[in-house]
Amino acid sequence: MLKKYFYHKLFRYISHYCTSENSLLEIAPKNNTIERLFKGKYRKINELSEAKKIESDFILINGSLHYESDIQNFFSSLHAKLSSHTRIAIVYYNSLWWPIFKLADKLGLRSRTPEQNWISHEDVTNFLILEDYELIRIEQRILFPLYIPFISNFVNRYLSPLPILRNFAVLNIAIARPYIKDLKKQRQQSVSIVVAARNEAGNIFDIPKRIPKMGPNDELIFVEGNSKDNTWGKILELKKVYKGHLKIQVAQQDGKGKGDAVRKGFSMAKNEILMILDADLTVPPEDLPKFYNAIESGKGEFINGSRLVYPMEKKAMRFFNRVGNKFFAVSFSFVLGQRFKDTLCGTKVISKFNYEMLAKNRAYFGDFDPFGDFDLIFGASRMGLKIIEVPITYRERTYGETNISRWKHGVILLTMLLFAARKTKFI
Repeated sequence: MLKKYFYHKLFRYISHYCTSENSLLEIAPKNNTIERLFKGKYRKINELSEAKKIESDFILINGSLHYESDIQNFFSSLHAKLSSHTRIAIVYYNSLWWPIFKLADKLGLRSRTPEQNWISHEDVTNFLILEDYELIRIEQRILFPLYIPFISNFVNRYLSPLPILRNFAVLNIAIARPYIKDLKKQRQQSVSIVVAARNEAGNIFDIPKRIPKMGPNDELIFVEGNSKDNTWGKILELKKVYKGHLKIQVAQQDGKGKGDAVRKGFSMAKNEILMILDADLTVPPEDLPKFYNAIESGKGEFINGSRLVYPMEKKAMRFFNRVGNKFFAVSFSFVLGQRFKDTLCGTKVISKFNYEMLAKNRAYFGDFDPFGDFDLIFGASRMGLKIIEVPITYRERTYGETNISRWKHGVILLTMLLFAARKTKFI
């Protein structure tokens, strides 16, 4: 009962990251439990030497580090076989549970496979750094490995992820990615910049003037959203007369909200890197190369703007908006397991490859994000993408009025936070 319950919980945690759309390779499995449960593209190898090149989306190392005679050499050998998009899920046990594991062995409650190495979070992080991996996040799960109806589910789902209590959890799951240093230099990537524009007629002509050249074939995609002013007319006029370095595409959105406009724009995009730029120009277009360099260099895979580092212009953000931003940043950082200083900055960047993977799994969170920001944040977090933030100087709006309702949208954000907690943290 203990073994069955424990591995069913482990499978639930692993399948949160590695969905049926992904391929999974398990290295040196100690049993076939995950193989029986995983209905995706699963395969296994007993020795790393069996594979010359690994193309799987996810690698599962399920407790086998506890038996490795040379963990650093294992990570070194694995690294040489990986591609940059591969995620590694490393499962290891909390050393505080060592006496209980020994007792369970003697009582026959678990297989007699005595662990040789008891490694800490710091040990795992150190091995990863030594062999050119980057730690994305660590989850601590299962406070109560026995199955008792209602009690086990409540304790393991709602209590084990909480601060302090999680330090006593049995199970640790580290998500990491390989840092590939010697990739052959590929051609420079181009960007597709999506601008969702509603009641922004006074800003339209300034936008392409202020966007620096980044890739060789950059494009600017305007998606107009049922404006009450002449925004659509200005967009059509710009497309007709513009002679600059950007290729311009235009469209009117079918639904409502920035999220719908962004998704339409991304579906039209032709380039390798996708960017969002707010039409109000409160995020300076001149800062976009910082986002481009962060993703093009491989330092991050989802680049999020942060308005809360540098001083902002006097009327750029009202006091309660700033308080709300900080609250949601702390809350989402806890729920998603990666640091966020500002979840609500409109400028976000992701590769087209990763966005298409994210879109395939959108049904997990649902299509209810009117802003578009959290659709991307939730998806990027679940995929184990490396998320980094680029600080920008937030400017005061010079034309029109904000399309954000502080209290109405604040309630929507709180609802989304609770929904994300249920779908990502308390699972």
